[in-house]
Amino acid sequence: MEAHGLTHQEATAHIGEQPRVFSVLRRCFDLATSSVLILLLGPLLIGVALAIRLDSRGPALFRQRRVGHREKEFTLYKFRSMRVDADPRGHQEYVTALIKGENTSQENGGETLYKLAVDNRITPVGRWIRRWSLDELPQLFNVLKGDMTLVGPRPAIPYEVSEYPSWYRERFSVKPGLTGYWQVSGRNERTYEEMVRLDIEYAERRSLGLDLLILLKTPWVVLSRKGAA
Repeated sequence: MEAHGLTHQEATAHIGEQPRVFSVLRRCFDLATSSVLILLLGPLLIGVALAIRLDSRGPALFRQRRVGHREKEFTLYKFRSMRVDADPRGHQEYVTALIKGENTSQENGGETLYKLAVDNRITPVGRWIRRWSLDELPQLFNVLKGDMTLVGPRPAIPYEVSEYPSWYRERFSVKPGLTGYWQVSGRNERTYEEMVRLDIEYAERRSLGLDLLILLKTPWVVLSRKGAA
C-alpha cells in the first residue's frame, strides 16, 4: 500500500524509532540476557526435548515462518506441541475470523487468543508445555540471532498478515518479542484488534523502563496462568 508516494513501511518508519544508543543498549541486553537464560535453563530445555521425543514421533523443535521487523520473514523456533501430521487449516480459519472480528477469545472457551479451545492436534506433553509457556523457550535462540528481542509484539504468521488492514502493519515497526505488552495485559481477555492496538502503543512508548516492567511482570503472568491457555 502507498501513501503520498511512500510505501506503507516508509510511511510508518518513524513509529518505534529510537536514538542509536538505545538500540545498542537493547541489543547488548538481549544478547547478555538470552545467553544467560539459555545456560541456566539448559537442563530444562534438554528435559523438555526428551519428553517430546518420548511422547510422540517427530523432532522436538518446531520451525515456522513468521513475519518480523519491517515485515521481513524469519524462521521461529518453538518446542513441538502438536502431532507432526497436524493440519493447520482449522487454526488459519479461526485466526482469520478473529482478525475480521467474527470471533473472540471469550467465544473460544476462554482460551488465549490464537489458541483453539478444543484442539486434537496437541500431544499430551504439548498440552503441558503450552500450559506453562515452555514451548516458547527456544525463541531465546531467535533473540540471540537478532530476529527477535526480549520484549516486543508477538511475531505474526504470514497467513494472518495477508488479512491485515493497512494500519495493523504498524506493529511491524519494531522487532517481535518473546514477551510483550499484550502478553502481560490480560491476553485471553483481548480481541485481536485490541492486541494490535497494544502492540502499536508499545512501539510508540517503548523504553528500557517499560521493557523491564514487562519482563518483571511476565513470570507472574506465566506462573499464575493469568491470561494464559
